[in-house]
Amino acid sequence: MTAVKKRHKAVVEESACVACGCCVKVCRPGAIEVVRGTTARVNPQRCVGCGLCARECPASVITLQEVAP
Repeated sequence: MTAVKKRHKAVVEESACVACGCCVKVCRPGAIEVVRGTTARVNPQRCVGCGLCARECPASVITLQEVAP
C-alpha cells in the first residue's frame, strides 16, 4: 500500500493582507503578486505549496491549505 502525498497551496486572507510584498520576494515559482497595492493574490496553478511565503509573511495572513490530488 502506497501513501498518497498530500498537496498544499498557499491561500492569502486578502482582507487582512498589508501588501508589503515580502511573500512576492521569496516565491520562487512567481505564484504571488500584489494586486493594486492592496493585497497579495496567489496563482494556484503556479503555487508549489512550499510554504516560504507563509513563513515570511509578517502579518501571518498566508496559510497552506490541503488540496485534492
